[in-house]
Amino acid sequence: MSQANFRAPRRKRKVYESYQSPFPVPLSHEDSYADDFKICQAEIINNSVVVTSPQDIELLYGKGYFGKGILSRSRPQYNIGDQQLAAKWRGSKMNLPIITSKKYQCHVEWAKGLLEEQGLSTYSVNKILEDYTGPHTPPSEKKDPDTNEPRTDMEHERRKCSESSDTRATGVPNNQNPSEDKVLLEENPIYDPLAKYGPDVLDTPDTVEEPDKEALEKMYCHKHDDFIVQCGCKPKKQILQTGSDSTGLQEPDHEYVLVQEEGCDTGLEGEDTKQETGVDRKEKLVCRRNPFKIFEHLQLSREEAFFLVYALGCLTVNYQKEPLTISKLWEVFSAVQPNFRTTYMAYHHFRSKGWVPKIGLKYGADLLLYRKGPPFYHASYSVIVEFVNENLEGFPLRPLTWKSLAGLNRTTVNVSKELLFCYLIKPSDFTERDMLSPECLKKIKVQELIVNRWIASRERMDPDEL
Repeated sequence: MSQANFRAPRRKRKVYESYQSPFPVPLSHEDSYADDFKICQAEIINNSVVVTSPQDIELLYGKGYFGKGILSRSRPQYNIGDQQLAAKWRGSKMNLPIITSKKYQCHVEWAKGLLEEQGLSTYSVNKILEDYTGPHTPPSEKKDPDTNEPRTDMEHERRKCSESSDTRATGVPNNQNPSEDKVLLEENPIYDPLAKYGPDVLDTPDTVEEPDKEALEKMYCHKHDDFIVQCGCKPKKQILQTGSDSTGLQEPDHEYVLVQEEGCDTGLEGEDTKQETGVDRKEKLVCRRNPFKIFEHLQLSREEAFFLVYALGCLTVNYQKEPLTISKLWEVFSAVQPNFRTTYMAYHHFRSKGWVPKIGLKYGADLLLYRKGPPFYHASYSVIVEFVNENLEGFPLRPLTWKSLAGLNRTTVNVSKELLFCYLIKPSDFTERDMLSPECLKKIKVQELIVNRWIASRERMDPDEL
């Protein structure tokens, strides 16, 4: 196996994050960090591998820069707030995203469309949205009536839920306070379609005394390589709560935003702005609830997903809530993506050497190689993968003429990269049946070739040297 001479990559001028250590790979169950080893969950949706858990998203991207955000350029850090408005209202000292009134109305229209699809009448839809999107006191400014001190948004939601428990049980408010009528309307599943996604009663961790027996039987102990029921180990505290609905303790039920509006009666006053008509109007921030929340997910390429499953063992890919085995995943990815096998061989090779490979479709290549990760360095190489025999002959996966090769090399040089050919060399006894299993990686050799542009003026020799 021959290797190319790699050059030092070009570092980015401004780096805004620190480098984290990659995934810990436990070599045995006796390792000190084996208990901290976490298996993330992914799901195949429309032929794409998607991670939805915020904890798994942060772990996968932070430790190896796997995948990209579906709403962001690379790092999954989508925020509904407008950066320009946040800079304009930086003196308001409100830790909430700020959006324009036009953008907020778009979210209201989207929520209205979803409610109408459920068969609700126009009057009911308008009534729901009117009550749901009304002005609210910012969560940071809410005070406890007993202590007259600021309380968190979670405490406010827990208190509101406990105060309205009798109302939900009977369906009739205890008094004629208009605020209680609003609570009944908001949390009634008939009028509020979002109510079914939140718990009716918020339990604290102290109320969880006994674990779910069915969940306990499925828990696996990595330390003793057996089930917890058999080895006698105690499950972690966070595992005991898997049988109960504890989503209300993790995040608030509602997402609050600050909407910049003009000529409103309530809100946080801002600077006077003069319109084209010559009339001065005041811009104010009004705290409202977002009726249509957008969630940021992490999308993994098939090569990244299979590497996490096969090489690191820290990911489980599910299809229709059923986990897929390694052989089944290899079969599914090969059927969906014809060049998956060869591309993954090259991906596995470069990942093992410390590179961070990414899909290089936008530069006309199969892979892009980053040192440490995209936040620190620009991509150094555009990789073309070829599957050949021992004589470097074979059917080309990407047919290139001299003209197309010159154009590809020129494009690569213009973006400060180098073109690298990765030849996957198969042995003489290698058959198509061997490709049906990922164990074929053990028989493949790799040869790397860097393509440089030949410039006549630089290569011309002086007559004295002849």
